[in-house]
Amino acid sequence: MSERSLLSEKAISPRDRLIFALDLPTKEEALKWVDLLGDSVTFYKLGFQLFMAEGYWELVEELKARSKKVFVDLKFFDVPETVKNAVANLAKRGVECCTVHGSQAILEGAVAVKGNMKVLAVTVLTSLDRGDLDDLGFQCDVAELVYSRAKRALEIGCDGVISSGLEATRLREGLGANLLIITPGIRPVENRPVDDQKRTMTLVEAFQAGADYVVVGRPIRQAADPRAKALEMQSEIAAVFASAAQGAHTGV
Repeated sequence: MSERSLLSEKAISPRDRLIFALDLPTKEEALKWVDLLGDSVTFYKLGFQLFMAEGYWELVEELKARSKKVFVDLKFFDVPETVKNAVANLAKRGVECCTVHGSQAILEGAVAVKGNMKVLAVTVLTSLDRGDLDDLGFQCDVAELVYSRAKRALEIGCDGVISSGLEATRLREGLGANLLIITPGIRPVENRPVDDQKRTMTLVEAFQAGADYVVVGRPIRQAADPRAKALEMQSEIAAVFASAAQGAHTGV
């Protein structure tokens, strides 16, 4: 399979493929970032840090009112019935997708009640490396573990997975175009690896490897001009998919 053929062929607007991580301590600070980024970002990830602050669900509603897409990244992990009930409640809120972490029974419970919301299985956190997995008792290769968990999630009925770009190529080649792949741990070449994300890729590398979406936080937040950085990334994404479309049109 050629590099170009790994690019996502799903009907996703290129501008929606960039997900900004609102990893901030308060709803007010999160909204300041939404205001600052304006039309440069259309899709936001809301995780645990904001969940533990006041106003998480008010923020979800505010983002929806602004026609933004919302990814609830709470990595549901509990006994299957508890996760099932939590996902059923979340499915009523009109968010795009959520993450679920755990066994087959946990994933099955989430899938049964997801409605129009997409359920994304967590494979292996991008903050873990080989040494971490050894400590946890996983004696297999990281890529093998990711593939095995992703294959099972797809068979169960999950819509996709959260996966490092380093494993995306094999997932796309082995599990096909229908699998939705969201890739965190995106870092500019000059920044990797200098933080807690140990399995990283650049934005362009991730899409060429088969990702459908990328999640970006610090590279935008820490930029001198965050909105300009987001627009720069949007331009990179647009160029990647425009080139692929041109190649398909010309048969190259």
